[in-house]
Amino acid sequence: MRYWVIPAIIFFSANSTFAQQAGPLTVEKMMRDPKWIGTSPDHVFWGTDNQTVYFDWNPDKQLSDSLYYASTKNNTPRKTDAAERALIKARASGAYNTDKTLLAYSYQGDIYLLEIKTGKVTRITNTAATENSPVFSFGGKQVVFQQNNDLFAWDRAGGLISQLTSFDNGSKPVDRDERKVGNVEEQTLKAQQLELMQVVRDRTAKKDAATAFNRAHEPATLRRLYLQNKSLYNIGISPDGRFITYTLYTAPTGIRNTIVPEFVTASGYTTDISTRDKVGSPQGSYESYVYDRQRDTMLPVKTTDLPGIKDQPDYVKDYTKKDTPAVRDVQVNGPWWSDQGTHAIAEVRSQDNKDRWIVLLDAATGTLKTLNRQRDEAWIGGPGIDWGNGNIGWIDENTAWFQSEATGYSHLYTVNVNNGDVKQLTSGQYEIQDAQLSPDKKYFYLTTNEVHPGEKQFYRMPVQGGRAERITTLPGANEVQVSPDGKWLAFRYSYSNKPWELYLQPNSPGSPSVQVTRLGQSDEFKSYPWRDPQVITFMARDQQPVYARLYTPDPAKNNGAAVIFVHGAGYLQNAHKWWSSYFREYMFHNLLTDKGYTVLDMDYRGSAGYGRNWRTGIYRHMGGKDLDDEVDGAKYLAEKLQVDARRIGIYGGSYGGFMTLMAMFTQPGTFAAGAALRSVTDWAHYNHGYTSNILNEPFTDSIAYRRSSPIYFAEGLRGKLLMCHGMIDTNVHFQDIVRLSQRLIELGKNNWELAVYPVEDHGFITPSSWTDEYKRILLLFESTLLKP
Repeated sequence: MRYWVIPAIIFFSANSTFAQQAGPLTVEKMMRDPKWIGTSPDHVFWGTDNQTVYFDWNPDKQLSDSLYYASTKNNTPRKTDAAERALIKARASGAYNTDKTLLAYSYQGDIYLLEIKTGKVTRITNTAATENSPVFSFGGKQVVFQQNNDLFAWDRAGGLISQLTSFDNGSKPVDRDERKVGNVEEQTLKAQQLELMQVVRDRTAKKDAATAFNRAHEPATLRRLYLQNKSLYNIGISPDGRFITYTLYTAPTGIRNTIVPEFVTASGYTTDISTRDKVGSPQGSYESYVYDRQRDTMLPVKTTDLPGIKDQPDYVKDYTKKDTPAVRDVQVNGPWWSDQGTHAIAEVRSQDNKDRWIVLLDAATGTLKTLNRQRDEAWIGGPGIDWGNGNIGWIDENTAWFQSEATGYSHLYTVNVNNGDVKQLTSGQYEIQDAQLSPDKKYFYLTTNEVHPGEKQFYRMPVQGGRAERITTLPGANEVQVSPDGKWLAFRYSYSNKPWELYLQPNSPGSPSVQVTRLGQSDEFKSYPWRDPQVITFMARDQQPVYARLYTPDPAKNNGAAVIFVHGAGYLQNAHKWWSSYFREYMFHNLLTDKGYTVLDMDYRGSAGYGRNWRTGIYRHMGGKDLDDEVDGAKYLAEKLQVDARRIGIYGGSYGGFMTLMAMFTQPGTFAAGAALRSVTDWAHYNHGYTSNILNEPFTDSIAYRRSSPIYFAEGLRGKLLMCHGMIDTNVHFQDIVRLSQRLIELGKNNWELAVYPVEDHGFITPSSWTDEYKRILLLFESTLLKP
């Protein structure tokens, strides 16, 4: 293999195939082009007939997926007619009335009503404007929908469409009667005229009387709701039609987005891609309002009195300068109304994401009553709790439900909104990963990892709590969609070495399931004995069990070397018993094991699936406990599996690339080689939403950023380092790796290489790029870890 060197950047020629370098043709082919694996069904949803299930699928290896369907009566997958797909998906995103006899939906910009039993369709609008987001209100008698910024209501009985709101982008003009007329001198003269001149008094009285008469007899008009040039979103209406809630967003000023140049373009000219800002950039602000249509009043939702709203985070104790406690910025999500509209609850989040309040909204006054406060000195998160994915709803008119990590694991709770009593329904050292109410509100449907942290099983539990009945039985992961009437389950299922397939099953414990899809897999894929990696635990230095996937070679092929893989995303799980989203890495690990390597793939500190303490174990120090787990994994390999401690490599992408850099820079002698792919090198250059949760902000917690960023530790590089990065990466910018490269050059380091990929974003999509990247990773390990 030929190569040429340009200051510490190595580009390999492609005249030697990956198959020649990497061994088995089947594995090489799978990694190079995933179509050989076949495609799994995705985006599963039920039709309105409660018998037909739809899903995206591509068994014929076309350029893109198509919409397929099967039914409880005929489970053979069939492709939908192309002309019907838009309508099918439109109805899937529609809104049912309370008893699910009617469905309102938006299709091609107009609103329709479907009668479920008869199939009768009524067209509600036929306009050039776009109408969307229909819901039932006014006791189910009217369909409310949105046109541009405003809400309209269609009366089911009379067919009349009424406008409910009149939003104005501008600011409220000053009322003529509220203006201050003239200066003090002018006002004095006016008063004198009224005192002395009868004719002036008479004319003024007539004018005032006429004005009062005209105002009293003006036709009714909608109150203008002024947006003050702010963005309107989250507009909703109460079930009785009285209250309209909405949020205004004020965009920040002074934002500077990062520019990513795209060099390989059709025009031949470089194109600049405007991407995100960086952590610590100014953030926008939110205000929530309630418009009372009955009283024609508009009230702000008052959040300044929430308990703990001025609480400062604990980390400020590390700094001598302390700010005066101030009311923190928050965002109100919801509200969610009880079925009859008796009560409304909302979720309030502090923008520093250290507090979450479940509150009762008094819409008539705009005031909030706190029902539950969740405080986390790290950051609020976890299944059913993450920002934008909070599970919350109503069991009856007075009982709401939500999820909380109060015990250290995400569990299910109810609260009586009248007396504030909170009840915990589930408990244990496992997570409720998803929860929903059954259509009749008699059961909770739960997806949990109670059986094993690496499994997802589906249960039903009475809404009052108690024993949960397990419904799914296949080991691995089950992603379940319940039919609208609650009688059937459609679920995607996979196991460690079996990609996702679709199944149907009656919604009752012990019912048999039927497999609907079978992947269009190549003969090569089917013939290769894909490993079922053992899911093990080893003890970290703080006596916490670390879960990991372990791939062990045949004893006759064992070469005494090992590779540790570090998954990306930070909060992600990969030491599990289902088909991994890292399918290329999974295949690469099979290839490495074929060649005699031992491979360890662990869920280090910060990974998903193991509760709050594990999730927040990286707070204020990424590359701390999480890296300790990787080092302890290397020690486990050497002590328990007879791996040569001098011949262990490490690799990973994104967060895994960051971890690889920290390992190579701060753990001398632990890893002989490392491949860091699309790596964060300096957290002060990453985005705000992710980074500020874990490290706060660079100007408020500089300690956290300095000890968490590899660029500050580059002088510690030992062993052989390969770095790979896409040049049009809009997530972890190419600038990140360029800055680190300059740092390594200035430090005089020689044992590193950088491969750049001119047409790739954060996730590679070109087969040749994937092939080239893994060819380099394999060459790195072969050339360093197999030396005696």
